[in-house]
Amino acid sequence: MGTRSTIALEFADGTVGQVYCHWDGYLNYNGRILQEHYTDPFKLRDLIDAGDISSLGASVGEKHGFDERVDAETLAETVCTFYGRDRGEEGVSARYFKDFADYRYNHQYEEYEYILRSNGVWYVCQNGNNYVPLGEALVVEAVA
Repeated sequence: MGTRSTIALEFADGTVGQVYCHWDGYLNYNGRILQEHYTDPFKLRDLIDAGDISSLGASVGEKHGFDERVDAETLAETVCTFYGRDRGEEGVSARYFKDFADYRYNHQYEEYEYILRSNGVWYVCQNGNNYVPLGEALVVEAVA
């Protein structure tokens, strides 16, 4: 069973792009990877541009077989697997919103919602609660 999440970026012009991620959306996996590897908005933009994600990795990586698991453990930790790029699915493009308010009202809701705001800070919303800084949520999770 997947722990679904969304990953979003608030661009410098105030618009927001969002993608869906099926696996491992919880704080200690996707949250940690985003905090450690996707604080550069240009790298995150590349991830958003690639569309919906099956599994998040530390880098966007290159096209690979969706079902090909030569070294699944290494692959999962290092390279993203995308529904469009790696599986050839259609209708899995990123969704875009005119601003943060439009995003909040119309975005795709999942168990965990991650957004890198234009101030350079990652935020997370768990199960429809308020957005909190991801770094703080990771500390609370580690203590619990």
